[in-house]
Parts: sequence; C-alpha cells; structure tokens
Amino acid sequence: MRITAHQYEHWQQKSITLLGMSGVGKTRLAHLLRRAHWFHYSGDYRIGTRYLDEAILDNIKSQVMTIPLMRDLLRSDSISIVNNLSVDNLQPVSTFLGKLGNPESGGLSLPEFKRRQRLHHDAEVSAMRDVPDFIRKAHEIFGFEHVINDAGGSVCELDDPGVMELLAEHTLIIYIKATADNELELIRRAEQSPKPMYYREDFLDRELHAYLTAKRLDYVAQINPDDFVRWTFPRLFRDRLPRYEALAERYGYTITTDELAEVKTEDEFNALIMTALKRG
Repeated sequence: MRITAHQYEHWQQKSITLLGMSGVGKTRLAHLLRRAHWFHYSGDYRIGTRYLDEAILDNIKSQVMTIPLMRDLLRSDSISIVNNLSVDNLQPVSTFLGKLGNPESGGLSLPEFKRRQRLHHDAEVSAMRDVPDFIRKAHEIFGFEHVINDAGGSVCELDDPGVMELLAEHTLIIYIKATADNELELIRRAEQSPKPMYYREDFLDRELHAYLTAKRLDYVAQINPDDFVRWTFPRLFRDRLPRYEALAERYGYTITTDELAEVKTEDEFNALIMTALKRG
C-alpha cells in the first residue's frame, strides 16, 4: 500500500503490518497500540493456536509418554494436556520449532528439524493470508478502528509473493530496520539466550555444512544445539537484511529501531509513520 502522510492522517481505519527481526520492537509497539485500542493480530499466536496447535500438543504428549506414570494417566484419559498459548506467551511455538543437534542436549535430528521447519513455513504463510479476514473481524465483530499485524521475524523468508501482495493490498507495510548498535545488541542477546529460529532450507544446508566443517564434526548428532544457534544468528541476520529492504522498497516504508525507541504513545507512533511516508 502506497499512501501520503496526509492520507494516513485522515485514514479512518488504519491497518499496518510490522516487519523486522525478532527483537527490534514489533511486539512492544503492538502492545502499546493495543492499550490504545488497536486490534493486535499476532502472526505467531495465530500459528500456534490455529495451524500448529495439534503438532505442538503431539510433541508435548510424546515427551509425556516417556514417563511411565504420566503415560498411564494419559492413555486412560485421567489427565488432559492443553496448549496454554497466549499473545504474551508464545513459548509453545518456539519449543516446537526446536533446535538442531545432539538429542541428549534436547536437539533434533536433521529430518525432524526440517519437517518442523516446513510445518512452520506453511503455518506462517496461512497465518499471513488470514490477515484480511481478521481486519474485517476487528471492524465488524469486535468494533476496533485500527489493526496492527505483528508479523513474525521470518516473514521475509517465505518466498511467497502472493503473501506480500495480499498484505500490501490490505495493510501499510512498515519495516523496522535495526541500527548498527541495535544489530550488535540483538546478536549479543542471541548469544546469551539462543532461541529456536526458522531457516530457509538452502540457508540451513549451507550454514550446517560450514558449521560442521569449522567445528570438525562428522554428524548432526554431535552438534551442541545452542552453539549452532549462536553460530547461525549473525549470519541469518545479515542474510535477511537485503530481503527486508527489498520488501520495504517494493511494498512499504522504513523506520529505524532508534526512531521507534522514542515512541511512547499512539500519537508519537502516528507522527513517526507520517515522517516515514514523507521520506518515501
């Protein structure tokens, strides 16, 4: 969607999609706007509650079944397991995605890791295709004026032009670009607390080969799962940058993490968006 600052200012029912790496401030901003009565559509929440719910529960149940007491209770329907996922607690999605490596350290085999990656990819495509319908629901059912689509950090990896065309048709695309200092901070956080990530398969194959060679390992099962995430994160970050920038150039507009950090109110956010629109 291409609009002017004047059109944005007078847009009665604003709908915005936020793009950017995890950690740049998308969800913080979405929470801020939610308090200002915007409808918050979380792509990761939709993935976990609609498209990966059964797979997440199956994964948990498979772990529970390894405990004799819990296995007997589960098989006799004496207990039930539910996915207590919320917009503010997306850990079940992350846990399902998992990390590659030594199973004794909680790692997944390469076939299983790739299977889950493919499931996540398909779920994310579907979740983004649901955005127009949730914009309608926000207006017609819940009575919200404005909608913020808090897209996952891997949207730029989907390689599905139809998804971006759809989002650009129904929302204003805003890319949150990390400044140099913020980039270093994101890498530092990933080193301190490595989290499961989505990788394009060609990127994964390339970096896995490089990692095994550099570490002089023969098998995936020898990989320390956290160490592999630490290894890949800076490379993934830099691999995604041109993808984000290409999407912003074609479909939307760019703001920086430093600019976003100054935003404390809805009015300040709207002013920043208008500044970005004037920049073009």
